[in-house]
Amino acid sequence: MSTHGTSSSGTAGTAGTGFTGGLEGKTAVIYGAGGVLGGGIAREFAREGARVFLAGRTPATLEAVAADIRAAGGQAGTDVVDALDEDAVQNHLDKVVATAGRVDVSLNLIKRGDVQGVPLVDMTADDLLRAVTNGLRSNFLTARAAARQMARQGSGVILHLNSASGDGAFPGMGSTGPADAATESFMRYLAAETGPQGVRVCGIWTAGVAETFETNKLTEVNANATDPQAALDMIASMSAMRRTPRLADVAAVAAFLASDRASGITGTMTNVTAGLVLR
Repeated sequence: MSTHGTSSSGTAGTAGTGFTGGLEGKTAVIYGAGGVLGGGIAREFAREGARVFLAGRTPATLEAVAADIRAAGGQAGTDVVDALDEDAVQNHLDKVVATAGRVDVSLNLIKRGDVQGVPLVDMTADDLLRAVTNGLRSNFLTARAAARQMARQGSGVILHLNSASGDGAFPGMGSTGPADAATESFMRYLAAETGPQGVRVCGIWTAGVAETFETNKLTEVNANATDPQAALDMIASMSAMRRTPRLADVAAVAAFLASDRASGITGTMTNVTAGLVLR
């Protein structure tokens, strides 16, 4: 497979119309940018001054995010990209570099096919391994492409995000824990190997982000989770702050980690779980 479908590298607005934050002049690529988390982080990056390239599989959702950014005076381009396809990922990054001259930030937020709510002893091998394989493969492909370009530049930030399930043992999380752990381990090694070339690799732990809890999204992962508010209330009851993280919380931390303000941070996770995880 390869990059296909619609493509837009158009921009709107000019720098200086409300876009003067910590990412001014930087270029960011976000895979899975049509989703709630991806779209929220893309909008925050743009507000902070970044030129964002939105990649994903669904043109309509990507264009909706890009339209919001452009309407507010920011710069956004969209491309349909399969982040599990090696050639598609590399071809897209080459296009971004040809257009913008560099890549300063890369973030992968594509769906992995997680299965939760099923005891491990009752899961099929395919259900367990799908999220592990998809998550590790897509993060490897996108991070490798970015790291090669960033090493040539002498700087850049690769971001990743998971639920912190790989760092603990939470019954019922199914394939999510092994998938989180696999990607997180890979990213730590990548941080160690690419740090001398000026590349930082930073992660975010988050869980229960209210804006992402829609019935159809929940049931894709857990067939028994049909009440979003009940699920949020349960997570909040287990959190030290007795609430769940908000999209704005996660987006603000992602923008900070992507900025030069976080220049001393690499190879570690930033905890944005509202105290669901205390470490």
